[in-house]
Amino acid sequence: MALFLLLELFPFHLQIRDEESGYNKNLFCIPKHYEEDLERVFIPHGLILDRTERLARDIMQDMGSHHIVALCVLKGGYKFFADLLDHIKALNQNGDKSVPITVDFVRIKSYCNDSPTEKISIGEELSTLNGKDVIETGRTMKALLSKLKDNKPKMVKVVSLLVKRTHQSSGYRPDYIGFEIPDKFVVGYALDYNEYFRDLNHICILKEKAKEKYRI
Repeated sequence: MALFLLLELFPFHLQIRDEESGYNKNLFCIPKHYEEDLERVFIPHGLILDRTERLARDIMQDMGSHHIVALCVLKGGYKFFADLLDHIKALNQNGDKSVPITVDFVRIKSYCNDSPTEKISIGEELSTLNGKDVIETGRTMKALLSKLKDNKPKMVKVVSLLVKRTHQSSGYRPDYIGFEIPDKFVVGYALDYNEYFRDLNHICILKEKAKEKYRI
């Protein structure tokens, strides 16, 4: 029996259709402590890594010789950030051109349980970004971009692994997108539900009863 993830190639990103339900979790290695909490595997780890490698190539082609300050949005962006930087470093070492990269981190809290919070909390000092080109990885970008503008970066580019199709969207689109997905609450690959599930390699769909189990 063949298994298919319904994908459409749009300019610069892959769109996963609304009717896509993902893969049977029993086909993948899932930590035993989460087996009863997950409905399906939505985006397998290997597909994430392959898409991330392509994003790294696109970024390197676009950035020219600019000094890049790579800003990671914690905590949900840390695995994507690390894998993206690994691919960029490989291109730096093996390609015809290379660019200097420095790294910084900012922490944002925007969810409680499975709902966005009314107040977005942004930590860390961002003054080190003055005059630099920035590639950001993460979610809840509008509030962060507003704060970044106060530090007068030369250019800001945003790369996000996931963008949801939702009626709550502000209409903002990152410069680089890994996957456009339906309005499903997903966990794994550092995306959490109240700090659980960050240790999953795959991006998975959470069962409703698991939301109640881990609710705060």
